[in-house]
Amino acid sequence: MPLAYTSGTAAPRARIPAPACDCHLHVYDSRYPAVAGAALLPPDASVAQYRALQRRLGTRRAVLVTPSTHGSDNRPMLAALARMGDDARGVAVIDGSESDARLAALHEAGVRGIRLNLSLGVTNTLDDAERLAERIAPLGWHVQLLMPPDLLARAGERLARLPVPLVFDHLGRIAPHQAGSHPAHALLLALLRDGRAWMKLSGGYIVSATGDAGDARLDPLARGYIDAAPDRMVWGSDWPHASASAGRHPMPDDAQQLDRLAHWAGDAATLRRILVTNPERLYGFAPTGHDTTETR
Repeated sequence: MPLAYTSGTAAPRARIPAPACDCHLHVYDSRYPAVAGAALLPPDASVAQYRALQRRLGTRRAVLVTPSTHGSDNRPMLAALARMGDDARGVAVIDGSESDARLAALHEAGVRGIRLNLSLGVTNTLDDAERLAERIAPLGWHVQLLMPPDLLARAGERLARLPVPLVFDHLGRIAPHQAGSHPAHALLLALLRDGRAWMKLSGGYIVSATGDAGDARLDPLARGYIDAAPDRMVWGSDWPHASASAGRHPMPDDAQQLDRLAHWAGDAATLRRILVTNPERLYGFAPTGHDTTETR
């Protein structure tokens, strides 16, 4: 049966280790207004719809990220966290005016990082990154960054000095043809090897010139990140694929995305590291030890 905001109907062909984590998804709720000038205005996407996708994919854990559409209004993300319980964590958007008590409440709710958007209209700046990193450092949170490669290449020294871990989503926004040639790609590899950064192996269809999650030209880019720092890789579906709803590319098949990840990983142990062990460390999920139970 077709599901919301995903193409295809089959389960992944790869064996998915339990309890696999999707480390990048959003919920949208029109009861909460979009920020002025939002680049993406997708339809509502609910926890119930996402749970149906989890059953198809064989994943259990999830990381909910406040999307740019809702600005710094974290209420949709927090409501979803409350519904999903301890199998979910959150990445919030803050502006720095929050009290210490408010940040502590976000932590109690399951938030483990903040996202800064230096793309899609450049709603944040590098000054914001430095200021907000100081606020969240005592909580042990990370800064997740969405930024174009040219800006990233210029910001390397400032980012490396931040007192928190860095998480780059959507393959660092590096297009396949930029791998090995763009200075931002070299910077990402250095940050990963130095233990300063994590990479979300997400949004392949966003950086692909064809908008295809199965684009074989993504393989060297993704595999290069994995080879550089296998202990700092996580995966995300980017459901409900707001840019696809906006007509920018075809709606991805999320089972295909997982199968592509299995191809990049190359073996079951590396796939389990990316889907289970690494998310436990980054987001503070309860460790599962060496359980090798798998689902299809």
